[in-house]
Amino acid sequence: MASSRLQNAFYWRRWGKETVVGAAALLIFLFALSATFDSWSEETDSDRPVVSDPDIVGLTLVRNAKDRGAVCLDGSLPGYHLQKGSGSGSNNWLLHIEGGGWCSSVASCSFRRTTALGSSDHMESQVVFSGILGHDPSQNPDFFNWNKVKIRYCDGGSLAGFVKSEVQNGTKLLFRGQLIWEAIMDELLSVGLANARQALLSGCSAGGLATLIHCDDFRGLLPQEATVKCLADAAFFVDEENVSGKRSMRSFYNDVVSLQGISRSLHKDCTSRKEPSQCFFPQQIVEKTKTPVFLVNPAYDFWQIQNILVPDNSDPYSKWRKCKLNIQNCDPDQIERLQGLPC
Repeated sequence: MASSRLQNAFYWRRWGKETVVGAAALLIFLFALSATFDSWSEETDSDRPVVSDPDIVGLTLVRNAKDRGAVCLDGSLPGYHLQKGSGSGSNNWLLHIEGGGWCSSVASCSFRRTTALGSSDHMESQVVFSGILGHDPSQNPDFFNWNKVKIRYCDGGSLAGFVKSEVQNGTKLLFRGQLIWEAIMDELLSVGLANARQALLSGCSAGGLATLIHCDDFRGLLPQEATVKCLADAAFFVDEENVSGKRSMRSFYNDVVSLQGISRSLHKDCTSRKEPSQCFFPQQIVEKTKTPVFLVNPAYDFWQIQNILVPDNSDPYSKWRKCKLNIQNCDPDQIERLQGLPC
C-alpha cells in the first residue's frame, strides 16, 4: 500500500506594518502557550487513561520456537498478531498468512533476512487490522468478532521449507518454514484454536500458496465437527511458458524448492511422479486438497503477466513493454496470448 504525500504551498503577500507586528506577537504567544502545554502534558500523561484502537494489534513472538528450531531466516523468533474474538465469534477463527514472494538463492535470502520478511527484528511491533481482519461489522460483517490472526512471513518459502544445516555456502541462513508453521499452530491451539467451531485459513500471494500447501493439515488439527475452509487470494501461480518459450517460473520455483528443502512439505503423490518444483504450483496442490478451497484471482493478474508470461529476460526487444504495463496498449495478438493464460 502506497502512502499519499500531501504537499502544501505557502504564498506570501505583502502585509501592512501593523499586521506583521501583530502576527509576530501572536506567534510568540502561541509558542509560549505550546511550550507550557507540552510541559504540563509530560507531567500528566502517565495519569491519563490509555485509549486503545481495536484495529491496532501487537506482535507476539512464538514461545519456545528457538528450542524447536522454528526460526526466521536470520534465526530470530517467528511471530503473529492475535485479536481475540467476542460474543458469537468467540469460538470462530480466521488466520491470515502474510505474503511477500520467495527467495531462491543465498544472495537473495541473505538480503531478505535484513528485512521484516526474513527477521522478526525488523517487523513492526504493531499492525493495523483491516479488511477481512477488521473489527467494524459494517465493513466486515462475516468475521468482525472472530478470533483473528495475522501470521508473519519470515522464511521466504511459503512456510514450507526445512533444512537442518544453518550455513549455506558460508552464509548463515535458516530455512525452517515448515517448523514455523507447526510452532505457530501449536501455540494457537493452546490459546483456543483447538476449540474452534468454524475456522478459515487464508493468505495472499506467497501466503496464499502457503495456505494451499497447509490447508488439509490445518483441517486435521481441528475438531472433526468444526467447519473448516481455506481461501487463497492472488495465489494461483501458473506453470506456463513465457513469450520466449521457456518456463522461467518453473525454473525459479526449482531453485526455491531445492535451496529450502520444500519437497518434503509437498504432496508425496505428486513428487513421486513429477519434479518437486512442479508440485509447488497451485494447480498440482489443489488436485489433492480435500478441504474446501476458495480461489480469488483477478482476470488480469498484473504480477503474473510481468513475471511469468513476460519476464524482462524473455523480451529483449521490449515488444511487450507497453502491453505488460497497460493492457490498453496491447495489440490483438498480445490480447489473444493474454486471454490464453489461465490466470
